[in-house]
Amino acid sequence: MPRHPRLAAVAVATAALGTLAAGPAPVGEPTVSDPRVVAHFDAAAGQTPENIALEPDGSADLTFSYARQVVRVTRAGAKTVLATLPAVADPQTPNLGAAVVTGIARAHDGTLYVNYATGTARTGVWRIRPGGAPAQIAQLPADSLPNGLALDEESGTLYAADSARGAVWSVPLHGGGPAVWADGPALAPTTALPFGANGLKIHDGAVWVSNSAHSTLLRIPFTRDRAAGPVETRATGLTGIDDFTFTGHGDTALAALILDSRLELVRADGTHRTVLTAADGLANPTSVAVRAKTLYVPSAAYYATVNPDPNLLLARISRNKL
Repeated sequence: MPRHPRLAAVAVATAALGTLAAGPAPVGEPTVSDPRVVAHFDAAAGQTPENIALEPDGSADLTFSYARQVVRVTRAGAKTVLATLPAVADPQTPNLGAAVVTGIARAHDGTLYVNYATGTARTGVWRIRPGGAPAQIAQLPADSLPNGLALDEESGTLYAADSARGAVWSVPLHGGGPAVWADGPALAPTTALPFGANGLKIHDGAVWVSNSAHSTLLRIPFTRDRAAGPVETRATGLTGIDDFTFTGHGDTALAALILDSRLELVRADGTHRTVLTAADGLANPTSVAVRAKTLYVPSAAYYATVNPDPNLLLARISRNKL
């Protein structure tokens, strides 16, 4: 969720929450420990990590939203630029005005897919093959703001959350154009906060979506023909929710709360508790990933007014089944 003036005001109002300490985990619940920042980035150069996909060796592929880059960061913190999306002369991206790279998804063959929001004909989904240049594979409307992205390799379909239109797009990899897969009030933005559907994951027979404007985590089940079923609200009160992931314990999720720099563990019943805060190194976290016992949290420091520290934090997550 790149920086927006209204969000900046909310971030100031809620910043004190970032100092809250996490309570003890109930028995049998995943626990997070040993947080450490492994890489720092240059905010002035637009190196603001927005989303994450993991490589088989544990490296993290990050989108740098305002630098328009995809960068690989090893677990030791070494950085390699994989691709830079083409500049746009007069970007008109809804809510932002700047061209930004947002969601990322990785196929098993190493191909990366990213969302690019520009307010022009270059808005849409772009493909980056290993060692290759970025190529646009789907054009979305100029007034859309594609954000979270997930790949269903079984059906050969990408799903993209649209924060401006309040929708989920389906984008076939082979043949056919993009189509609105789901929309409606539960996915919509509000006048007060013009970012609706934001993060997106495919999990256990459904597309899950966060809605930043409504502070909710939603589940949209697939029907038998892969259409969208009724939207279910699975958690509320997640102020400033950006992207999220699942821990491997059923529907237990970890959600990045960008405004007050918290990582929240969201239980299947919708209750939630804080597991990481700014005191651990978070600085407006945007997304989260889990691989085996390792937790990854990129922070963009969008709302830091003094010494912004965009970074990548790693931690240990216990009792994880992935």
